[in-house]
Amino acid sequence: MSIGFAINLIRGGALQALMIAAPLLLVGLLVGLIISIFQATTSIQEQTLTFVPKIAAILGALILFGPWIVVSMVQFTLRLFGRISELGG
Repeated sequence: MSIGFAINLIRGGALQALMIAAPLLLVGLLVGLIISIFQATTSIQEQTLTFVPKIAAILGALILFGPWIVVSMVQFTLRLFGRISELGG
């Protein structure tokens, strides 16, 4: 296994992880931003107010994006299994 091959494997894994995490992180970020704006305008400074809406939104996003995440991971795993023959040299 060459260094270039290993770098491509690591790069592919990191990109896959970012693509899978991005929708859930963006939903959490947007909900947190909306709640922060709401807290600033109403002068409610309760720190625990953000947790329940964020958890509910991320759970909803996981339900919505779950099938895509699973298909994406299965395709990535199959590509990795297909490249096992290249590891032997």
